[in-house]
Amino acid sequence: MNNKILFAGLACGALMGASHVTQAKKTESKPNVILIMADDLGWGDPGFNGNKVIKTPHLDQMANDGIQFNRFYSAAPVCSPTRGSCLSGRHPFRYGIYFAMSGHIKKEEVLIPEVLKEKGYATGHFGKWHLGTLTLEEQNRWGGWEKDVKGNFSPPWKNGYDTYFVTESKVPTWNPMEVPPGTKKSLGDRFGNDYWIGPGKRATENLKGDDSRIIMDRVVPFIQNAVKEDKPFFSVVWFHTPHKPVIAGPEYRKMYKQYSEGQQHYYGCITAMDEQIGRLREELKRLGVDDNTMIWFCSDNGPEGKKISGTSQGSAGPFRGRKRSLLEGGVRVPGVLVWPAKIKEHREVDVPCVTSDYFPTVMDVMGLHKGKYENPVDGISLLPLIEGKMKKREMPIGFKSQSQLAWNMDQYKIYSNDGGKTFQLYDVINDPHEDNDLSQKYPKMVEKMKKSLLEWEESCEFSDKGGDYK
Repeated sequence: MNNKILFAGLACGALMGASHVTQAKKTESKPNVILIMADDLGWGDPGFNGNKVIKTPHLDQMANDGIQFNRFYSAAPVCSPTRGSCLSGRHPFRYGIYFAMSGHIKKEEVLIPEVLKEKGYATGHFGKWHLGTLTLEEQNRWGGWEKDVKGNFSPPWKNGYDTYFVTESKVPTWNPMEVPPGTKKSLGDRFGNDYWIGPGKRATENLKGDDSRIIMDRVVPFIQNAVKEDKPFFSVVWFHTPHKPVIAGPEYRKMYKQYSEGQQHYYGCITAMDEQIGRLREELKRLGVDDNTMIWFCSDNGPEGKKISGTSQGSAGPFRGRKRSLLEGGVRVPGVLVWPAKIKEHREVDVPCVTSDYFPTVMDVMGLHKGKYENPVDGISLLPLIEGKMKKREMPIGFKSQSQLAWNMDQYKIYSNDGGKTFQLYDVINDPHEDNDLSQKYPKMVEKMKKSLLEWEESCEFSDKGGDYK
């Protein structure tokens, strides 16, 4: 039996109030869900985490209205692996995307949009996809496209979505279809990473200007149509900002004219993205559905670059490491949740949370219980945290990326950059910059944590070989 059907049969109980007739009553039992993600945004980039330069008033207002996560983690230090964790609740080494644009979402995986679509939700994905190829044509991909294009074909229309406006990978943050000056990866006179709106169908209109605005121009009608049809909705909005090529429009550069050219572009494109998040929240209010719409915001990993240069101006805040590192700066990212029906006032939360928590949280909120998921998940439900009942995370967060491993508990973390041959131990509460290696001081703690980590790694390998699929 197809594992997706099996999951639906075992896990998905009847939702409360299925016969409600009004939108207000229906959304009371079926909240709308929006997952927003920035691309390569550092923990220290938004104002709510202390940035005094980059203007992010709408993100700051989100944090002020809801839960601000001080320890929110991406499941991986690079883009594609993290993105799959958001939809599946599983670590990338379970479902087969080990690094950027390697592998794809397997058909046997159970994803949020698939489950919610079966429950009557409108499902839409907008912006970056990055979880498999979208076409059998050549696109501006990582590495040689000919080798992997067919085997990694896994577009959103095969993964539970009924509406989509997606690119396979990166595009410029201004005029996304055009080739920026100095860019090598392009296909002729275009950048070579099209927006796709269906099998073999490229978007051809409204593709100039700020990329975040172009994306939101598709999100808003999707939501409007869902409300008109009296349907709850699940919307994923994955902005390309501020991933390279980083380009800001003239009006946004002017806001930062006292800074270097690279800073103007980086800061400006983030402010442009922030405006669109504000636009989205305003539209939800206008439609009367904001109260019972949960909006999650985070980044897919830490900021680009080993050091700040050119347009790679992202800040990891007080943390060591950047994108591609399992040190805190590579995986601790900005995190916010607003849900007015459940979260009445601002709260800062120090409990460690991760993108893999989205899946079990949404399932819990929807009442889709079965005691234990058919496929092992690496996240936990954050509903108790939302309700103010969770003070500590009992389940550690495991990380694996290339030769790096990490096991992050509430206070302590072990980290290896040599494939598990040696481990460092850090107290990430009292030493968030990870300056003081405590492995020699607490060798028994290291061995205990290492044992748990290796057991988890073995479990991931079992999943990756298809052991979970029945």
